Amino acid sequence: MTELATDTGRSDTDLGDAPFSRVCAVTELPDAGRYLGRIDRVWTIGKKLHGGTMVAGSAAAAARRLRDREPALAEMFPIAAATDFLGAPDPGDVEYHVDIRKTGRQICLVDTDLVQDGRTLVHTTFTFGHLDDTAPAYTRDSHTDMPVEPPADAVGYEIDSPMGRLVHVAQGASVAIDPGWARFLKGEQGEPRLRLWIRPRAGDEQDPDVAAYFAMMAGDMSPPVPMNLGTFGWAPTVQMTTYLRRRPAPGWLRIIATAEEIGGRMFDEDQLVLDSTGAVVAQSRQLALIPQPR
Repeated sequence: MTELATDTGRSDTDLGDAPFSRVCAVTELPDAGRYLGRIDRVWTIGKKLHGGTMVAGSAAAAARRLRDREPALAEMFPIAAATDFLGAPDPGDVEYHVDIRKTGRQICLVDTDLVQDGRTLVHTTFTFGHLDDTAPAYTRDSHTDMPVEPPADAVGYEIDSPMGRLVHVAQGASVAIDPGWARFLKGEQGEPRLRLWIRPRAGDEQDPDVAAYFAMMAGDMSPPVPMNLGTFGWAPTVQMTTYLRRRPAPGWLRIIATAEEIGGRMFDEDQLVLDSTGAVVAQSRQLALIPQPR
């Protein structure tokens, strides 16, 4: 989670129609369990790499390692991730150091460290299992009023807009926010809740694995909800847990961000990701620090 500010820098201009696929592409290194990846500057918010993107890249490396070592488990996918952010990597090359802790027919456990310049900066423990592929027996319908795609009054993250200048991720995907919930956009205050829409580029949407990793990333796309209470600044994530439930249907993803409590030092934020059919595809919960006056 980061502050709302102006950043006039630019990321890669030739992104093609599958820019998130680059995040998910890893190359095996000579040492067992080591993979080389790259997270370009487009996947930043301000000057910092986007947390959900780093989780998705780590998940792709973990899946590659599990499939390399246990081909019979290739259908498994990371269904849960517990992430600790130990530092802030720079855009560019990263290494993923992957250790398989447990294998089984139903559940596997895999640890992944994102390493840059010899330092572990992000540590994630992944639980692998089988994604849901049937209709749910029950779904809470509290968000059925959210349009399937951005309506005419949605605020897009165009490259020269206030949000687009900060959230470079929007150069690798289509992103819009609901102004009715984002009261901070007009200098007003309101409930600590936000709604967004995000859609991957065509090439990323057509690859089932990349689309699933993209949905995992989308669980960290909302701005910090305390912004609606007039609290701005960098809100460092203490810990984030991400769940991936199913592969998303093609189309826009809807993100609903809420909080249970905004404290004096910390706040929580839940993000729910629905696909174009209304199915829950991903969820996240994170504990973050309240921005402090400088």
